[in-house]
Amino acid sequence: MKIETKCLHAGYTPKNTEPRVVPIVQSTTYVYDSTDDVAAVFDDPTKSLIYSRFENPTVMAVEEKINALEGGIGAMCTSSGQAASLLSLLNILQAGDSFISTATIYGGTINLFAFTLKKLGIECIFVDADASEEEIQKAFKPNTKAVFGETLANPALSIFDIEKFAKIAHKNGVPLIVDNTFPTPVLCRPFEFGADIVVHSTTKYMDGHAVQGGGVIVDSGNFDWTNGKFPEFTEPDESYHGTIYTKAYGKAAYIVKARMQLMRDFGCYPAAQSAFYLNLGLETLPIRMKQYCENALTVAKFLEANDKVESVNYPGLESDKYHELAKKYLPDGTSGVISFVIKGGRSAAVKFMDALKLASNEVHVADIRTCVLHPASATHRQLTDEQLVAAGINGGLVRLSVGLENIDDILDDLKTGFAAI
Repeated sequence: MKIETKCLHAGYTPKNTEPRVVPIVQSTTYVYDSTDDVAAVFDDPTKSLIYSRFENPTVMAVEEKINALEGGIGAMCTSSGQAASLLSLLNILQAGDSFISTATIYGGTINLFAFTLKKLGIECIFVDADASEEEIQKAFKPNTKAVFGETLANPALSIFDIEKFAKIAHKNGVPLIVDNTFPTPVLCRPFEFGADIVVHSTTKYMDGHAVQGGGVIVDSGNFDWTNGKFPEFTEPDESYHGTIYTKAYGKAAYIVKARMQLMRDFGCYPAAQSAFYLNLGLETLPIRMKQYCENALTVAKFLEANDKVESVNYPGLESDKYHELAKKYLPDGTSGVISFVIKGGRSAAVKFMDALKLASNEVHVADIRTCVLHPASATHRQLTDEQLVAAGINGGLVRLSVGLENIDDILDDLKTGFAAI
């Protein structure tokens, strides 16, 4: 990303004008040389910048970096992970359509899919991620337009069989959207297993420091939007002077439409300052993910041997039901998040958590600091008992996000918690 520089010493121009860090372009507007130039950009927004409601040089630099990490054709950042999930679907769904999602996903996403989208006339059909292909196929309807799942479910820690669901989705002529928040592209690249669209809550591991919220949508460029199921890509867009996205932008039709149409109208774009902070997190992401995985595996083994723990969900453990899938999709580690059930149910879980000193009891996860959460009381509080069971959650479940502190300090803190039960 080049920027012009001027030296205070007259007559001297620095040879190197490449900034060491991504510069913060704190501006809402961009200046053009003529009215014709402005008109040309509105005809084709890929030619230049229009307005910071849906594009900004700082944010775009980060979008390019995340796109490269995932191996896509284009990316668009959003103000939150929830916004990324929402726009990823609204880009291809409208009232009267349906889509399929696994039940073991983040509680906030379940609320979005089961209640808010329902109010907009869009039906979410929840399925068991572990069901057979034949059973999942039965959930499809003539109006089904997409399939959604999380690579590593929050907080159930189940692993989404990407290849299986990609096969089913493509058999039905619809794209597979994968939330890859917990693994990040360091541990898993869903496009390599057949996914078409990837979303992230960048608030989590990508940021890593709990300083700002954000999300991103990444387009693989591989899905064929001209298969007859998606006229919004192949017919003129009346809201954008008749643009036909597949004709004008080819493989990038999905991500360009998301920006030109949805980001234009919803405006849930992150600020330049937020992108600057996110970029700092991305620069240490590979080394942080390695340490998260090492610390978490040690903690998971400790919990597995504890007689006050009923069960541990961590695919890195050989005893975990998803360990074989972990070896396939996450061979380098299964993130720093563990969920485990404490014997004695909700009351025992609360006593354990309230006694912790190092770990923070907070509504966050995937931080450099160790933190804990009681999903049934927080992120999944709005779910019915039936939905809690479907999401793999009971009263004694604790979500533990293992941080980067010294592993001995983390273990000592957990021992203090168990002593309080």
